[in-house]
Amino acid sequence: MKLSDIAVLLKADIEGEASLDIARVARIEEAVEGDITFLANPKYVEYLPGTNASAVIVGRDFAAPKPVDGHRLPSLVRVDDPYLSFLKMMLKFQPPRDPLPPGIHPTAVIAPSAKLGANIRIGAQAVVGERCRVDDGAIIGHGTILCDEVVVGSHSLLYHNITVREGCIIGRGVIIHPGATIGSDGFGFAPKPDGSYEKIPQLGIVVIEDDVEIGANCTIDRATLGETRIMKGTKLDNLIQVAHNVVIGENTVIAAQAGISGSAKLGNNVMIGGQVGITGHLKIADGTRIGAQSGIHHSIHEPGQTLFGSPALPKREAFRIQGALTQLPDLITTIRELKETIADLKSRLQQNSSEEKGVHKEESS
Repeated sequence: MKLSDIAVLLKADIEGEASLDIARVARIEEAVEGDITFLANPKYVEYLPGTNASAVIVGRDFAAPKPVDGHRLPSLVRVDDPYLSFLKMMLKFQPPRDPLPPGIHPTAVIAPSAKLGANIRIGAQAVVGERCRVDDGAIIGHGTILCDEVVVGSHSLLYHNITVREGCIIGRGVIIHPGATIGSDGFGFAPKPDGSYEKIPQLGIVVIEDDVEIGANCTIDRATLGETRIMKGTKLDNLIQVAHNVVIGENTVIAAQAGISGSAKLGNNVMIGGQVGITGHLKIADGTRIGAQSGIHHSIHEPGQTLFGSPALPKREAFRIQGALTQLPDLITTIRELKETIADLKSRLQQNSSEEKGVHKEESS
């Protein structure tokens, strides 16, 4: 593909040779001649003078560094958004593979009462339970199980070995990756006088709204009563636990190994780092950003805050505390020296006081 054709596709301006042949996309530090790469993060600017890529997608206002050791800079493709433009090029050169061939595999088990839409795909050993509904264009991967009365919206993609338990609702355009479990029982047990526990029935469902993506091996528990709900456009990384009756707002993103306890309510456009823990029955305001490994033990009412630490604090305060912690060994040494100095001064004062008392006694006699 000619670089000039890429410029038309991306609505870009070219700074350099437009007639170059581009064969593939690559990372800037690994690219070779014939590759196109991109530069959106400032920390990768250092790779530009030495890259072997033929072309680099950059922002329109990007200030290119000077070449080093006579190395010629690649052609620059100036666009409004380098990252999104590079994604477009990835899809152009490496279009995604079909997860399943068209049709229904002969080993799939489909209940007579299930309703199947047009152009759906169902893989080997998949199970579609009684009174399920799978809408037009949906894909159900190998070994995936839809228990009774599950709804899967149009053009949703459920990869392999997923379990969606009874009554749960999956919206349109949802992507769920292998190993996820939707609608497992919430963690509810009532203590009994003898020290044992009585299981609390989990009678609710999970509702996953349109355009949600759920990573591999996530677990989303059904509500005790009512719904656990993941709202439109939210993206979950791998290995995330969402407990019963949690509500996650629209366009929220959550990184791997985060855990959200029961009945917590997250707002819209929240960003949660890896291994964050959120206590139950809390409310997290819209636009909150929570740093990795933070612990949230109280509700966040003010929108747009950035929090870090355990317990989580506003970012600036948390970083000051972290900075102070690194100084603790020196502070402890200083305190010990001060204690020794104070003890020495006290000893001297007592000695001087005793000597003065002795002088006064001699004078009076």
